[in-house]
Amino acid sequence: MSHELVLWIGFNIFILLMLALDLGVFQKKVHIISVKEALIWSTVWILLALLFNLFIYFDLGKQKALEFFTGYLIERSLSIDNIFVFVILFSYFKVPQEYQHKVLFWGVLGALILRATLIALGVILIAKFAWIIYVFGAFLVYTGFKMAMHNGEDIHPEKNIVIRFYRKLFPVSAEYDKGNFFTVKNGTRMATPLFVVLIATEFTDLVFAFDSIPAIFAVTDDPFIIYTSNIFAILGLRAMYFALAGVIDKFHYLKVGLSMILIFIGFKMLIVDLYKIPIGYSLGVIAVILAMSVILSLIKPVKKN
Repeated sequence: MSHELVLWIGFNIFILLMLALDLGVFQKKVHIISVKEALIWSTVWILLALLFNLFIYFDLGKQKALEFFTGYLIERSLSIDNIFVFVILFSYFKVPQEYQHKVLFWGVLGALILRATLIALGVILIAKFAWIIYVFGAFLVYTGFKMAMHNGEDIHPEKNIVIRFYRKLFPVSAEYDKGNFFTVKNGTRMATPLFVVLIATEFTDLVFAFDSIPAIFAVTDDPFIIYTSNIFAILGLRAMYFALAGVIDKFHYLKVGLSMILIFIGFKMLIVDLYKIPIGYSLGVIAVILAMSVILSLIKPVKKN
């Protein structure tokens, strides 16, 4: 068995064990996730990512460790957009707080499978069609400018094509039925609103994945680094939601910061054959943009009418 195969198997076993531990032990009893608990779990996932980064440094070298950390920072920052949407979805569907973790857990599990599939597809495309990197770059620049010019209009879940399509095909109950995804009413098996929310979160991640997956290809072409940095960023998303849900709207400059990151990464892809920006410089630019977005949000809060 090759060393690379051992890494892949070992990492996936570790992730499955952590998910089983989370669902089977720490979240066995349905309860409202407190900010304190969320911060603890956020810290745990960040520390695990940093420890894994240290492992990569000693096992695969400094360059791979830098690639992992930069990729992780990119994916982690871009995943903040998911939190904005989660807040809107949970508010619109009036999801009880004690059931939100269940939606996010299964949503993350689906996202892991989706991300792995898209990463594999991206690796194959770049290997066979090297010019696809320019397509990714142009797409990210376009997305970045589009995000920067977004005028802040609300997202309307009731207009979501996936939700509307599902409701036309399958009956949906009006009750959450103790947090179940499905229930039986008058002899008819129906989906609960919780399952509709799950579908919406999966669709949301699919949309955001088309931004974040191409972005990491600007950092590395190593499938293992791309996959592991993505997984760690996604696994920390649930805890980050519960920690930031109440204050995320205060960081109003984050959208601008994320758009600048996408434009920078896209530009880096477009000039890759003319000049390859060192990974250390890329990490520095991304870190500075994120830090400035947070600082500006704090010192220049939104004026209330």
